[in-house]
Amino acid sequence: MNFRVIKRHIKEGFKSIVRNGWMSFAAISAVSITLLLVGGLIATVMNINGLASDIEDDVSVRVYIDIAADEEAQETLQAELESLDNVENVTFSSREEELENVVGSYGDTFELFEGDQNPLYNVFIVDTSGPEYTATLAEEIEPLAYVSEVNYGGAEADRLFNMTSTIRNVGGIVIVALIFTAVFLISNTIRITIFSRSTEIEIMKLVGATNWFIRWPFLIEGALIGFVGAVIPSTVLWFLYDAVYGTVSRFLDGTYLSLLEPNPFMFQLIFLVTATGILIGAIGSSLSIRKFLKV
Repeated sequence: MNFRVIKRHIKEGFKSIVRNGWMSFAAISAVSITLLLVGGLIATVMNINGLASDIEDDVSVRVYIDIAADEEAQETLQAELESLDNVENVTFSSREEELENVVGSYGDTFELFEGDQNPLYNVFIVDTSGPEYTATLAEEIEPLAYVSEVNYGGAEADRLFNMTSTIRNVGGIVIVALIFTAVFLISNTIRITIFSRSTEIEIMKLVGATNWFIRWPFLIEGALIGFVGAVIPSTVLWFLYDAVYGTVSRFLDGTYLSLLEPNPFMFQLIFLVTATGILIGAIGSSLSIRKFLKV
C-alpha cells in the first residue's frame, strides 16, 4: 500500500467522523466514560497492590529465643534458621532493643522495665523470600531447640494475604469487563454508520475493491474515536491523581506505606489508556464491518 492510498484512507477516516457527527460524539463519549472508569480502576488497583506489597514486605517471622540459650546456642539457632528454605534474611534483636521499640511505640512508662526488670526475650527476625512462605516457615521453626515462641501475625496475616489476592483478582476481572464493554459500544456505534454506507461498500466490492481497501478507513475511524476518547479521561486522571497523591501522602508521611509516585506512574497509565482506546476502537470497527464485506 503506497503513501497516496494511506493518505486517502486517513482522509476518509476523518471525513467519516465529521460526517457522522452525533454518532461519533456518542462513540467518543462512551469511550471516554469507559476509559475513565478503566484508568481510575487501574490506578486504584495498582496503588492497593503497592500498599499491600509494602505491608506484606513488613510481615516477618519473629522467633523468641529461650532465656536458657547462651551465646553459642543462639549462634547455632541462627545458623539453623538461615539454612531453612525460603529464608531471605535473619536479624538479631536483643531484649534491650526490643524494650526500646516498646518505649518508642507506647511511651516512657515502660522504661521502668530497664535492666534486670526487662521481661522481654532476645528475638530473631526472619524475613522470607515471599509472604506466602510465612506460615509454613513459622511451623518449621517452632520445634527447633531454644525456640520459646514463634509469631508472624497468624490469622490476621493470613487474612491480609487473602484480601490482597482477592482485590488483585477482582480488579483484573472488572478491568477486562470494562474493556469488553467499550469494544461493544464502539462496535455498535460504528455498525450504525457502516449500515448507512452498505450500498457504497457493495458497489466497491462489485468493482473489485479488496476487503482491506474497504476496511482501512473504518479501522482508522475507530482508532481515531478511541484516541480522542482517551484524551479526555487521561487529562482528568492526571489532575485527579495528582490531587489525591498530595492529600494521601500527607497522611502516610512517617510510615513505611506510600502511593505510587505520579512520575513515572501517570505517564505509564496515560500511555496504557491511550493505547487501549486506539486498540479497542480499531477492534470495534473491525468487528462491525465484517458482515458487510460478505457480498
